[in-house]
Amino acid sequence: MKKFLFKGFMVPVFTPYRDDKDKTINYEIIPVYAKYLKTKGIDAVLVNGTSGEGTLLTVEERIKVTDVWRKTCTENDMIIMVQIGGAPFPDVVTLARHAEQAAVDAVLCLPELYFKPKSPEKLTEYLRNIALHCPATPFFYYHIPMFTDVNVHMPTFLNLAQKAIPNFGGIKYTSAELDQGSSCLKPGRTIFLGADSILCPAVAAGFDSFIMTTLNIFPELSMQIIDCMRNNNMEEARQVQQELNEKISEILQHGDWVTSMKNAFNERCNLNLGKTRAPLSYN
Repeated sequence: MKKFLFKGFMVPVFTPYRDDKDKTINYEIIPVYAKYLKTKGIDAVLVNGTSGEGTLLTVEERIKVTDVWRKTCTENDMIIMVQIGGAPFPDVVTLARHAEQAAVDAVLCLPELYFKPKSPEKLTEYLRNIALHCPATPFFYYHIPMFTDVNVHMPTFLNLAQKAIPNFGGIKYTSAELDQGSSCLKPGRTIFLGADSILCPAVAAGFDSFIMTTLNIFPELSMQIIDCMRNNNMEEARQVQQELNEKISEILQHGDWVTSMKNAFNERCNLNLGKTRAPLSYN
């Protein structure tokens, strides 16, 4: 199994669409998008996640998006993690096998979204049966209970998963319950924070890796928070966090999280990645 040693900021990239009735994917703009992120100091991407509308893409589209991003990341010396979950089990297996074949740096996986696992043991069993199909690729779980309604105790799950899944690497923790998130932090694990609005207290608690949508739009604010925390400038870090949260609140006045953030990116970053697909809003 390859090692996953990445720490720091990873951008959950948007999936770009053309301006047609089917919102077909604009694969050609992905290399331009990647180069833009590089100019902002970003060296890692998450593909087909929540911000990337992964669950709204066909399996074939997810595979092609992965392939284009894989090639682009190789050309730009970037790390790539691919989200493979949020689909029927046979399709998740197909995506796991493809991720392994494509030699991505890591995979991230949502839980089963209909027959939801209700215990750490059931969640571990589900993920183990997927990880068997990408055994050489570092495997991460995507904890986002506000969307999945799967809210098992993460510290307990992590202890089980590390024993049962040989290529298990950690989790993306997208929850405001910082006390439980802090309990997940142990040597040998990578715990990505996915909650933009609590970056400052999360860093104080020990988080050192982050996958946050706002890194697409104003990564400099998150980077400034990290620098302030490292220099023990807590007051400035809190002020920058407040600025970031105010920008998030302003953006979210215009719709749901993914649609609003994608629109904000299009408006502020001089790249047109298109609107979002149904059932997300088109405001």
